[in-house]
Parts: sequence; C-alpha cells; structure tokens
Amino acid sequence: MPTLDMLLIAIALLALLGVIFEEVTHISKAKVTLFAGTVSWIMLYIQSAGGPQASVVDHQLHENIAEIANLWLFLVAAMTFVAYLNKKRLIESLMNILLPAKMSERKMMFITGAFCFFFSSLADNITATLVAIAMVLQLGLDKAKTVKFAVLTVFAVNSGGVALITGDVTTLMIFLEGKTRIQDLMWLSVPSFLSVMLLAALLSVRMNGRITLNKHRAQVEPVDVLISLVFLATILCTIAGNILFSIPPVLSFLCGLSLMFLIAHFLRPDQEKDPILDYIRRIEFDTLLFFLGILLLVGMLKHIQVLELLLQVYQLVPLEWANFLMGILSAFIDNVPLTAALLKADIMMDRSAWLELTYAVGVGGSMMVIGSAAGIVAMSKVKGLTFAQYARYSLLLLFCYGFGYLAVRVLVDLLAI
Repeated sequence: MPTLDMLLIAIALLALLGVIFEEVTHISKAKVTLFAGTVSWIMLYIQSAGGPQASVVDHQLHENIAEIANLWLFLVAAMTFVAYLNKKRLIESLMNILLPAKMSERKMMFITGAFCFFFSSLADNITATLVAIAMVLQLGLDKAKTVKFAVLTVFAVNSGGVALITGDVTTLMIFLEGKTRIQDLMWLSVPSFLSVMLLAALLSVRMNGRITLNKHRAQVEPVDVLISLVFLATILCTIAGNILFSIPPVLSFLCGLSLMFLIAHFLRPDQEKDPILDYIRRIEFDTLLFFLGILLLVGMLKHIQVLELLLQVYQLVPLEWANFLMGILSAFIDNVPLTAALLKADIMMDRSAWLELTYAVGVGGSMMVIGSAAGIVAMSKVKGLTFAQYARYSLLLLFCYGFGYLAVRVLVDLLAI
C-alpha cells in the first residue's frame, strides 16, 4: 500500500477516535473531522499534481461536494423550521395541552417513548432529545429512574427517525442515494414503534410511583401556529411530491422555508426586532460541520479504495446478518460515518435489504451512549448518565434492537418490498 494511503487511513482513524472520545478530549468532533477531511483532500491534490490522477481527484471531490450540498441544504431548511418553533415555545405548549397533570410513572414511561418516537420523525434527533430530556428533568425523579427515562429517550428518538427522511440523517443519506423510497421507509415506523413500546414496558417494571407535572402554558401567537402548520404541510408535501412526481425533497423543503419567511415578513408584528432570517443562525452548525467533515473523509477513503474492505464482510457473512452486525457496529462508532462508508462501498443489495440496513444503522447506535448524537446530548444533560451507567442497559437495548430488526425482516417479506 502506498505511503500516502497509509497516512490518509491513519488520519481517518484519528478523526474517528476524536469523535468517539469527544467527551474526554473536549474537542468538538466537528473541528476534528472538518480538519481531517479537508487536509486529506489537500494531500491528494498535492500528490496528484501534474499527473494523470489529477483530473480524477478533482472530479471525485466535486462529486463528493455535490452530494454534501444536497444533504446540507435539506438539513438547513428542516433545522431552521425547528429552531423557530422551539424558540416560540410551540413544542412546549403542545406538550402542556396533551399531557395530563397527574399520572403513574409507568404511564409516563410509555408517553415519553411515544412522544420521542413521533416528535423525532418531524424534528432532528438532537432537538427531539433536548426537548424530551428537559421534560424528564422536570419530573423530579431519583437518579436511577431519570437514567431509565434517558435510556428510553435515546432509543425512542433514534427509532422514530428511521421512518422519515426528516427524522434521521442516516435515513436521509440512504434515500438520497436512491436505495429506498419514501413509501417503503414509512413502513419502518411499525416495527420501530413496537420495539420502543417493548423497551418502555421492560424499563417500567417495578415503577409504581405517581408523577405530578408543573404546567406552564406559553403564550402563542396566531402567526406561529400558522408557521407550525406550514412546517407540517411541508413534510406532507415533500412525501407526496416525491412519491407522485419525483420532486427532490430538498426542493420541497426550501420552498416551504421560503413560504415561512414570507409569512413571517408580512404577518409577524415583531419582524424588525426579531428578523426571521436570523433563525438560520440558531441551527446546530456544529452538527452540520461534523457531517461535512465526515463525508469528506469518507469520500477520500472511497478514492483510495479502502471502503472495499466493507464488501468483504458482506461476502463472508449472510446479508441479513451483515446488516444486523452493522447496526451493532454503529453503537461503537458514529452511525453517520458508518452509513456514508457503506453507501460509498457500492454494496449490491435489493430494496428490502437496504430497508433492513436503514433500521440497523439508525437504531443500532442506541445500544451505547456514544453511538448516536442523541446519546451524547442525553449524557451531557443528565447528571449520573455516564458511559458505564448507560452500558448497564446495553443487553436490554440489544434485545429490543434485535426484536425490531426481526420485525423489519418479517414486514418486508410480508409486503414483498
């Protein structure tokens, strides 16, 4: 293997270690991956300058950036909607309306699982986790019970995101590569929801206390309600437009975002003091830069043909077991680089197998607290939720993940997808 290739692989491995041990080093994974991704391509340009490979490197980088741009623009539009609704406390108000003032801890466990599941389908996983953890911390539970609710939150948020392209970036990545269809992805909500309810039932064993909620209803302006309806309509139109007319989701979401801007400009009385365009600055650019760096790194690994090693896993192990193992692997490394690597490896699978993989990489990261962005966020917000504390539930999470994966396999066989 050429010396440069070995050096580039070492850079990629160091970046991955930086992602895994972010809580130890206190260096943002966005900074690590962005630096590694850009330096890697610069080294490729220097090495190929003036040679026959120069045009190949240039072509593959531009192809890589075009794929990243498609993903970025979609996420910017979706995250801007969520940032606005979160700032205007629309989500908090909805929770106060729907939740009863008093309930049992067991009932609250099921409500938390259902809320996280459905909300994460619409919002990004980080926002859904932040909202759910804030709700859990208000319950005033002891440390052990709070950790249980946090574990359920991580699993439910990741499970809810796999069925819609708005819910999980790995699902969006697989869809944008043309491996699945929206109408097929939506079927994943059935086994995903069942696995969440199974986990809620298992975690709620011996939880017999009562909970009283302190409700604080926020004042909501009519224009904010209208914008929330525009967000919901954008999601529905994105799904329908892609199924009926093959309209790219990024185009539908940018159209919905522009409509939100126009409505806010003409109908919001505080538009000058609180400009609607400022909400673009409120989105998690740290997350977006992490995706940028990771996808640049994976594009580099494809160029030097390292990703062909993943193909060997699928040659040695039956397809269904290989996908199942990829879900487990995503618990130890971030599922975004793993998904990107699998897509770049050009693994040949039919649509049903890609659906199984979508569930695996989307939910599998829940088995370890470092396996998903939701887990990292929960660990930073809940005192006492350490790597070791979360690991105590790993076998339980593996069981529920396995149940969901098996249910996906049964479903795709029944539907002949």
